[in-house]
Amino acid sequence: MNPLRDPRDRRLPRVPDPCVLVVFGVTGDLARKKLIPAVYDLANRGLLPPGFVLLGFARRDWGDGDFETVAKEAARKGARTEFRDDVWQRLAEAIRFLPGAFDDDAAFDKLAETLREVDASHGTLGNAAFYLSIPPAAFPVVLQQMERTGMADNARSGGWRRVVVEKPFGHDLGSAQELNQMVDKVFGAQDVFRIDHYLGKETVQNLLALRFANTLFEPIWNAHHIDSVQITMAEDVGIESRAGFYEETGAARDVLQNHLLQLMALTAMEEPSSFDAEALRTEKRKVLGAIRPPKDLARYTVRGQYDQGWLAGQRVSGYRSEKDVAADSRTETYAAVRLEVETRRWAGVPFYLRTGKRLPRRVTEIAVLFRKAPHLPFSKTDTEELGSNQLVVRVQPDEGMTLRFGSKVPGSAMEVRDVAMDFLYGEAFTESSPEAYERLLLDVLLGDASLFPHNQEVEDSWRVIDPIEQFWAEGGEPELYRAGEWGPAAADEMLAGDGRAWRRP
Repeated sequence: MNPLRDPRDRRLPRVPDPCVLVVFGVTGDLARKKLIPAVYDLANRGLLPPGFVLLGFARRDWGDGDFETVAKEAARKGARTEFRDDVWQRLAEAIRFLPGAFDDDAAFDKLAETLREVDASHGTLGNAAFYLSIPPAAFPVVLQQMERTGMADNARSGGWRRVVVEKPFGHDLGSAQELNQMVDKVFGAQDVFRIDHYLGKETVQNLLALRFANTLFEPIWNAHHIDSVQITMAEDVGIESRAGFYEETGAARDVLQNHLLQLMALTAMEEPSSFDAEALRTEKRKVLGAIRPPKDLARYTVRGQYDQGWLAGQRVSGYRSEKDVAADSRTETYAAVRLEVETRRWAGVPFYLRTGKRLPRRVTEIAVLFRKAPHLPFSKTDTEELGSNQLVVRVQPDEGMTLRFGSKVPGSAMEVRDVAMDFLYGEAFTESSPEAYERLLLDVLLGDASLFPHNQEVEDSWRVIDPIEQFWAEGGEPELYRAGEWGPAAADEMLAGDGRAWRRP
């Protein structure tokens, strides 16, 4: 390392040390659609070290050649960057596959032996990251196998060993604590990366730049000027082939507990002392620890389930008609809640969070709605079409931001109407934004945990969601809403009771 270079200077590309990326469950959808394309994109951008090995582990009777064929097709279909045969050939030389079941001691002994072999052949320096792209129920046996074989031991390997855990992080507070204890028993706390792919999106990271690199917004980022905040993750698809997972999870556990509460924490957090992992986590934890479940759960929580309807000109079936879904299922596909952050900055400001499937369009956004001006100099007719000022951070799909404010309509009369200023990443920068998994995989290999929730953040989030889930479990049926609508009527009524309305993205 250049001793004259500031280690915080990230303008130059960061390339990890030589290492192995071991993907458990490499034949699953996540690996094929996200992880393998992300590895190819990193290789295409020159961000993987010369000594890099991709090692897949799954219950398939494949050899290296079979896996390479599947991986190549996955990269060709899912890569963000142009597919180049020369890049793939270099990557393919370092692809390995091991078949085996998670409870097969011999298979894990072979995996440990293979890691030693590639260490000698590719110079990986004992460094390895293990990606658990597997159901949470399989975590205990895989972690026990890694502990038994010494694969998780930094001292024994002579390098670093890290583990990546996919959500959901448990299904309630108790199971999350058990999972955290289980992982932390095998790996050191600094070597555990709990991945939430939303935190790898460029626009989410830009929220920090928007707030803390500019003097424009921070003075008004408080209860004196902000009326409310709405955080939305809407999907136009149904559950597709995930019925088994979704029936056990539901919308609140799947999205509210992790994605939306993390976005809320980033929106409400105080300025960190730096952007390293510990400082960011400290400020996010302060927010999550200051959130309380609504006192009136009947009024300020809503759950719904999509029924048959029309979406994009096509007739779609209801949730209970989906394959492998129980005919009397009470699983929610829509969840909305009003939360507050009990700090001086945010006292009295409601945060409305909502997520749902089979909604009119796919969109994730953070909308900050400011208090209305008194309009004392204007007559009522001058401003009757003027709404509140809004700052909208679009996380996906049209990454960017919109600032909405009032402007006079040209003409002899005084009429003020809403106008918008738009910023789009695709138009402002020549380089396209990396995919979330691309950024997060690179951070794992670099050992940068800034964008990964700490175990305490996970537990704090469950403390918010658990009382809501318990209330719903004791209550009645979720309210039906037609596919193609913006959720159940109760969600609109929740905001109407506060004198507000949902923003229509």
